[in-house]
Amino acid sequence: MRPDDWHLTEDVDDFLARAGDFLRSRPGLHVMPLTWAARLRARGADAFGTEAPVFGVLERAGEVHATFYRLPPRALGLTPLTPGQADTLAAHLAAVGHSLPSVSADHSTATAFAEAWQRHTGATPRLRDTRLRLYRLGTLTPPEPLPAGRGRILGEQDLDQVMFWCGEFAKAVGEVVSMDADSWADTRFADKRYTLWETPDGTPVSIAGMNPMVGGQVQVDIVYTPAHLRGRGYAGAVTAEVSRAALAAGAREVVLFADLSNPTSNALYQRLGYRTLTDWAAYDFSCAAPEVS
Repeated sequence: MRPDDWHLTEDVDDFLARAGDFLRSRPGLHVMPLTWAARLRARGADAFGTEAPVFGVLERAGEVHATFYRLPPRALGLTPLTPGQADTLAAHLAAVGHSLPSVSADHSTATAFAEAWQRHTGATPRLRDTRLRLYRLGTLTPPEPLPAGRGRILGEQDLDQVMFWCGEFAKAVGEVVSMDADSWADTRFADKRYTLWETPDGTPVSIAGMNPMVGGQVQVDIVYTPAHLRGRGYAGAVTAEVSRAALAAGAREVVLFADLSNPTSNALYQRLGYRTLTDWAAYDFSCAAPEVS
């Protein structure tokens, strides 16, 4: 495999023209590049930083085998790679002067790339403590019985309510994000549709969000119940509501990530019909500068 098999571009439309069919052929495994390419097209490159985005497509004989994306200063994101493909990509990126803070991908790909990046740059990789599992919905099985109450879709008139719940979620998972009316549109939370589970008296008790459909797929992204309200079935009810809404909207696949350190949420998603697609990993790199091999 030659380094020039990787086509690099800063143009998201060029990237999708080359790799769109490949990404949509396995939307579950390719959820991240599909999602970020859609966000970039919707918001423009300036919404994500001053540096230009970089996309890569591994093509041989007119066939796409893999892709990568990066919106600096964020991590390098990869579709599944063989160790050989990971090594060739690491060598190529190092040779053209890329400096990477981190990489995120399915566990075997992230590990192969991290090891290759260390070989070619001397940067030391450190596996993050947070371990994620990517699930794909099989047959939706709503909880029975449902807790008392109902699901309610939140609209523009509910912005203050949405920001409060997303702020609570961000604090719970350790995300540092500004959450007010002026900064809201620039957050990753702004393009989702949210559903609240409310008790019969209208008290909100749990929230779930879903990303816009892309490639025939919807990602359920953020599920949150305050600690003092957990164990009452609210998270299962609202996740089932959002999953049902995604299917009703025409999604062929519905996916979500779960933190493996939380056995309760993983067991819940499995009861609802979600099945393991792959485990996910992220490695952070030391600040060693790339060295041309």
